[in-house]
Amino acid sequence: MNREEVNNRVKKVIAAVLEKNVSDINDGANFVTDLGASSIQSIRLVAGFEEEFSIEMDEEKSLQVQTVSGAVDFISAYL
Repeated sequence: MNREEVNNRVKKVIAAVLEKNVSDINDGANFVTDLGASSIQSIRLVAGFEEEFSIEMDEEKSLQVQTVSGAVDFISAYL
């Protein structure tokens, strides 16, 4: 799976969990400061990424990821 495909799927999950339009989510967006994610939503994002990509991520490390591009890089390491 290439980076662009991972990026598109990550944005799809973010849009669903945070109730945003995919077009409003840029690669450098911070989940909390730019997208308004609460701590509960951050946990839901991790669960959503795991489900979308059929992977199991280290929860503690995954919650340290702060940006969309960081999530793409982090998830790509599992694929």
